[in-house]
Amino acid sequence: METPLVTLSLARRADRFPDRSAVVDVSEERLYASAETVHEDRVSYGELSAIAGRTAGRLASLGIEGGDTVCFVSRNRVASLALLFACRRLGATYAPISHRLTPATVERPFDAVDPDIVVSETAQRDLVRSIPFDRSVTLDELADETSAGIERRGDDANVPLLAPHGESGRPIVGFSASTVEWNCIAAAVTWGLCGTDSAIVCTPLSTVDGLFRVALPVLYVGGTVLLDRAFDPGDTLTAVADHGVTTLSCRSSAVRELAADEGFDAIEGLDRTICDESTPPAALEPYGDRGVSVARAYGRLECPVALSQSIETDRDGDEPGDGTSVGRPVPDCRTRLVDADGTVLEGAAEGTLQLSGPVLADGYVTAAGTDDEDWFEPVAEETAGSAEVVDGDDRGRFADGWFDTGEPFRRDADGTYYLR
Repeated sequence: METPLVTLSLARRADRFPDRSAVVDVSEERLYASAETVHEDRVSYGELSAIAGRTAGRLASLGIEGGDTVCFVSRNRVASLALLFACRRLGATYAPISHRLTPATVERPFDAVDPDIVVSETAQRDLVRSIPFDRSVTLDELADETSAGIERRGDDANVPLLAPHGESGRPIVGFSASTVEWNCIAAAVTWGLCGTDSAIVCTPLSTVDGLFRVALPVLYVGGTVLLDRAFDPGDTLTAVADHGVTTLSCRSSAVRELAADEGFDAIEGLDRTICDESTPPAALEPYGDRGVSVARAYGRLECPVALSQSIETDRDGDEPGDGTSVGRPVPDCRTRLVDADGTVLEGAAEGTLQLSGPVLADGYVTAAGTDDEDWFEPVAEETAGSAEVVDGDDRGRFADGWFDTGEPFRRDADGTYYLR
């Protein structure tokens, strides 16, 4: 594997290999284009760095500075990554907002972070209208070829670089630039990523698995990231065949849809597939049968990649009642099991999983900053005349440098963890 650069800097990668492809947007030009149709918008590292610099300059002209928060409502685009690096140059916080939220739930992240500006793609204008915020710009308005580029202004340890939200819009966690980098290193080492790899992202870049499983780690080692604004199994398999994709990261539903597609044989060109912990071994057998290395990964919003397991060593480990094997901790992630009284359990044991280390998020985020304890209360919605808690039941807790997932796990004598 190529030795990773020792910083998250996009500009350094642009200086080192300016003409190497950083991002390829393979989205269909037309919304209803026929299946298995992909187009190509290739952006080099030099171009991506220049876009990030111009975007930072444009944001600065709009009054955005260090410590401010920039929310972005969009599907997967080159701008999703460029805006992240633009925020880093300004010392601002990048808060991606899922386009899959509804008008009822999209208010949740905005209530928590109180952004200084909202950037959105035109296709999300109906969702943006539901946001209780009046300072917004579209991507077209933000794109200004005449904007002067801005060099990085330095990091403030008290300002998160990244603030993603949970599936329902909350909670929101903060990742410093250092924590983002540690996650990139952990993923690259765990799955053997290098500068010759190319990966297609089948999940939104507004999610931590979309960002941290392959997108940012592949850019970190100098590889190429392929983006598609809407997942379609035929289009994904066409892109895999046409672009020499080596790495696929997707959730359980996409694993099944790809395997059921008539063009599935294109998967043979992959070196590895990374799936989530809910994917059963039976759904992965078609990949193994075609010689593709498969890994199951367990993570949380608060720790995007904590455990990983090669399915080749796991196929006999998922007996009924035994739990789902999710492997061992990735580099720089510390794990332990505790009982109901908080006692740390040694050896083979069953208990609640706790996580720690430099890959762990820095805490939950509010408009006032980072608060590890009490910022979040479950959100209740009125349903048929009664209040139903729809958010917060699965939230863990940060305490004393550890994150308590609240989830029951089993650990065997070899140190492998099983989700109960």
